[in-house]
Amino acid sequence: MSKAVKIGAITIGGENSIAIQSMLNMPAQDIPGNVRQAIELEQAGCQVIRAAVPDLDAVQLIPALKQAVKIPVVADIHFDYRIALECVAAGVDKIRINPGNIGEDSRVKAVADACRAVGIPIRIGVNSGSLEKQILAKYGAPVPQALVDSAIYHVRLLERYDFDNIVISIKSSNVQTMIASYRLAAQQLVYPLHLGVTEAGTARIGLLKSAIGIGSLLCDGIGDTIRVSLAAHPVEEIAAAKDILKAAGIQADGVEVIACPTCGRTKIDLISLAQQVENALKDCHKPLKVAVMGCVVNGPGEAREADIGIAGGDGQALLFKKGEVVGKYPETEILKVLLQEIEQM
Repeated sequence: MSKAVKIGAITIGGENSIAIQSMLNMPAQDIPGNVRQAIELEQAGCQVIRAAVPDLDAVQLIPALKQAVKIPVVADIHFDYRIALECVAAGVDKIRINPGNIGEDSRVKAVADACRAVGIPIRIGVNSGSLEKQILAKYGAPVPQALVDSAIYHVRLLERYDFDNIVISIKSSNVQTMIASYRLAAQQLVYPLHLGVTEAGTARIGLLKSAIGIGSLLCDGIGDTIRVSLAAHPVEEIAAAKDILKAAGIQADGVEVIACPTCGRTKIDLISLAQQVENALKDCHKPLKVAVMGCVVNGPGEAREADIGIAGGDGQALLFKKGEVVGKYPETEILKVLLQEIEQM
């Protein structure tokens, strides 16, 4: 079990639930735009927001975000340790740094001292493009153990300065490398792990790669917080993360819709019907499994695990609960009937 780490009002690691993160993608100087996007993310279910702070002028974004949203705000810092110090002074909830690119050890110590003084954590972010020269020379390539060695090096550096309020990410755009790296990290480190496939791609392929990478680790019991990195609007990352948690059987909040893939026996427009059901229930927080099946012969039996479901026939549809048929309705009415039943559950 990983060490528990507090980020603002939430705690990750230990026995705490997995937190969903995203990152603002508006220009840092556009404070109103970032604030609007942060509010939108919070409303979508984001639990931790990260913002790039590329220069000292951008530090003013931190108090603006803190005033606008209740969820924790993380400052993403590269190269200039002074930006991290200013973000701490501005009230940020967590600092994300790559210790390897902010200069000499004394600068890392300065950030650790500042964070310790106010009780905020540091996320060490390691990726395949940021390996130290000596580690890269040892392994010849950014293989999983090389990435983990880099993380361990920076962890030991912070620990040397009496700082252990740490979160770790070890990201790669290669899914297999990412999975192997986090599995090794879980064996060799006690700190919470922030999971993600970096540079995963556009909404479609990025979701697939993230589902494989993040989902595999979650099913192994590895990971304390996740971010689905997509070349898309950040709100799409939140929806994708929720779907991954739900598919992995970790998040029970909300409806899970299961549907048969259709075949030659299907006599209703099941694909459209399943989409309508999913859209209608996307904001429903009841922990239900809802089945949409295309065959009245096998549907209820195949979907016996579902709490409620429908199975289409030739102009007719069955309503069933826990595999038992409870009604028969015209195809044109079945969606309305299903939603009414769910509303009463």
